[in-house]
Amino acid sequence: MPDAPSSALVLLLALALGYLLGSIPFGLLLTRLAGTRDIRSIGSGNIGATNVLRTGRKDLAAATLLLDALKGTAAVLIASHFLGAPAAMAAAFGAFLGHIAPVWLRFQGGKGVATFLGVTLGLAWPVALVFAAVWLATAYFTRYSSLAALIASVATVAAAAALVNDRLALLLALLAILLWIKHHANIRRLLEGNEGKIGAKG
Repeated sequence: MPDAPSSALVLLLALALGYLLGSIPFGLLLTRLAGTRDIRSIGSGNIGATNVLRTGRKDLAAATLLLDALKGTAAVLIASHFLGAPAAMAAAFGAFLGHIAPVWLRFQGGKGVATFLGVTLGLAWPVALVFAAVWLATAYFTRYSSLAALIASVATVAAAAALVNDRLALLLALLAILLWIKHHANIRRLLEGNEGKIGAKG
């Protein structure tokens, strides 16, 4: 990543860029274009891929997952190319914040898992691989998507500290905290033993 002055203006510009990209509600847009029900009126009311899957459209859910991740990656790479490495970090935070709290939807966004992966991919792809590996392993053995995301986010912070630097680890720790907060209902259901499992019907 090329270096650039980390002035307040540059960082603010990167933050705004990230927020605008991150706040694009792909799940809502894709389901509307496909003519399905408003995903905010079904399931969890979430705009992410998991709720899109509840429409019965696996193709739309996969597209939502991919686009929600790529918007985070795009924000990081654009900011890195034009504004430098510190700005890329600001853009990553902005993209994640935009996804979980988009102003266009009264700050009711997704839970941030795909975008967390996307910004991590843009910042340090080896760390993103750790997230993906831990998520897949946890999901395979427990069948809980939410638990997989929670554990993978913590593993990603540790991987960033070990493989990259403390600055990246600190940023990812902040994003992980927000991700955990967005999963508060899932955490409660996990503790109560009634969280839905991957592939479960009803």
